[in-house]
Amino acid sequence: MNTLDPVAVFRMEAAECLEAIEAGLLDLTHQLDNKDLVDAVFRGLHTLKGSGAMFGFEALAAFTHHCETAFDRVRKGEVAATSELVAAVLAAQDHMRALVDQPDADHGDTGHKLLAQLQAAVGGKSPAPAAVAVSAPAAVREAPAKKKNSWRIRFSLPANSMANGTNPLGLLDELRDLGECTVRANTSAIPSLDELAPTELYISWDVTLTSEQDRSAIDDVFIFVLDDMELSVEEIDAAAAATAAFVEAKPAPVPAAAALPVPPAAVPEFRPVEAVPAKRDAPAAVSQAKAAENVRVPAERLDELMDRVGELVIAQSRLSQLASASTDIALRSVSEEIERLSGELRDTMMVLRMVPVATLFSRFRRLVHDLARETGKVIELVTEGESTEVDKTVIERLADPLVHLVRNSIDHGLETPADRLAAGKTEAGTVTLSARQAGGEVIISIKDDGRGINRERVRAKAESSGLIHPGQPLSDSELLQLIFAPGFSTAAAITNLSGRGVGMDVVKKTVEALRGAIDIVSVPGQGSEVSLRIPLTLAIIDGLLVRVGSGRYVIPLSAVEECLELSLEEDLRSRGRSFISLRDSLVPFLRLRDLFRTGTKPDVHQKVVVISTGTERVGLVVDQIIGDHQTVIKSMSKLHNDVATFSGATILGDGSVALILDVGHLVAAGQQQEAQLRVAG
Repeated sequence: MNTLDPVAVFRMEAAECLEAIEAGLLDLTHQLDNKDLVDAVFRGLHTLKGSGAMFGFEALAAFTHHCETAFDRVRKGEVAATSELVAAVLAAQDHMRALVDQPDADHGDTGHKLLAQLQAAVGGKSPAPAAVAVSAPAAVREAPAKKKNSWRIRFSLPANSMANGTNPLGLLDELRDLGECTVRANTSAIPSLDELAPTELYISWDVTLTSEQDRSAIDDVFIFVLDDMELSVEEIDAAAAATAAFVEAKPAPVPAAAALPVPPAAVPEFRPVEAVPAKRDAPAAVSQAKAAENVRVPAERLDELMDRVGELVIAQSRLSQLASASTDIALRSVSEEIERLSGELRDTMMVLRMVPVATLFSRFRRLVHDLARETGKVIELVTEGESTEVDKTVIERLADPLVHLVRNSIDHGLETPADRLAAGKTEAGTVTLSARQAGGEVIISIKDDGRGINRERVRAKAESSGLIHPGQPLSDSELLQLIFAPGFSTAAAITNLSGRGVGMDVVKKTVEALRGAIDIVSVPGQGSEVSLRIPLTLAIIDGLLVRVGSGRYVIPLSAVEECLELSLEEDLRSRGRSFISLRDSLVPFLRLRDLFRTGTKPDVHQKVVVISTGTERVGLVVDQIIGDHQTVIKSMSKLHNDVATFSGATILGDGSVALILDVGHLVAAGQQQEAQLRVAG
């Protein structure tokens, strides 16, 4: 049994921690006075520093310490949270990520420049770096002018805290660092030996502390365990503190010592913290249950499991074919049971591969923040439908195209604040990222409320580049699709954001590789919307198996609307006008037998399979509809990259190969045929 490399585990957890820090910083940009956000960012930096030091990432720990110190000063009210400080820590966070990924690489003077930027943001010299530890040394906290306060601190931790890595002795050591400390342990909750669980914690503590520090310093000791623990902190007078220390100093073994008179006013009655009944165990049980509900599994193992499920589906298809040709009732019964189980296993596997698009959308908050500072524009990012789930492979491959589309919307679409105000708009431009599911597709849209696409500039650029002939008639959709041509750009100059004409070309190629399509809608003066229509999954789909000539093909079932019969008379009557009347509307259809040049005669009773993408529909004429088929998608070879009619292939039960039809391409071909016939007619 192989185990994960601890350093690899740290890198995964550090990545999650950095994402949480980034999210907190971006939220803080809009709420600079939110103390909860400041505390959350501080806790994230503190955790990253401590974990880095534990796993030997000393450079990371030392660098993160400076950012942590800056936010500690914000927490204590010494400096104010500003947009400059947030920007400085965001830039520093990128360097932290580099120190996690490449701890031994030469990062030059990047760290020194970032620390100088951070120092300028906090308005002066930051406190000198201390030892990389959880609590600051007492020397840093020295304040001779302060008077000493006495505190009574009673706390208990969840029963599973030690199993989760929380050491109560470390907390007690931190309290001792704050000043004179008297610690008493309450052991009344320890059960008998036969009921004792060695991994659980049964002890609570009563601490008397005399220190120059204020209440916030005590809270800082428990900052990472506050949510799950029971904590009581009260200020007491010096006499009570002295008497508590005297009681602690008396020897305990002598029974008579228990009767030692103690003035009731001097020492408050000791009440064990865990006297809070079953409430203490409840959070522990809940946290244990939550920990058991989630298991971290490498993505490669999911991919491997998906391959095995795919092979099982192919084997099950073979078994079903053998059973259908057999008269053995027992064999048919087993075949049906295996078909049901493999179908359930396939559905479960598909759910495991699904991840919400929120994991994709969250990446763009930082991008929009940085572009707003770079361009001087005021930008608001709105996300909708984050809970929509898509196959993880789709999420990974859509990241770069969406970056190009968002950058394009901000650079070309949104106006400057002055131009927006002159046009009667709000100063802040809005970029909306949305996702929704429609059948077997997910539609991801990028919408802005900017100036819209200038069609005259697009046509002029296309004509000067030789993409179209001067004066060539184009529909509005065809004209807008020109922006995805390789090397096409309407930018007047090349900048860091655009002008080279490669971004939108990358978008189109990636979406087509995912068997998707792109729709564009643009209204001058109101903005543009680019919609990506992507299949929910790239692994296993439900398909409709059809025959054309002697070949068999698969049509994705999610795109099928209905099936009709096309008689020989109707086929002959529609020659030259390939339309079928469907509920008072004409739907163009393609004869796949002619498209694939099968060289065979049509069957007497042909079928029309009506497919759609969005609002567009087209019929496909086939010779026979065989039935539904669980389709394991296999990629086409590089030799067939230029064959746009097919999106992949699958293996049938008899071992033969069936090609999977590309619905988007066929619908576009049908609509083009319809347009040509209407022009001719």
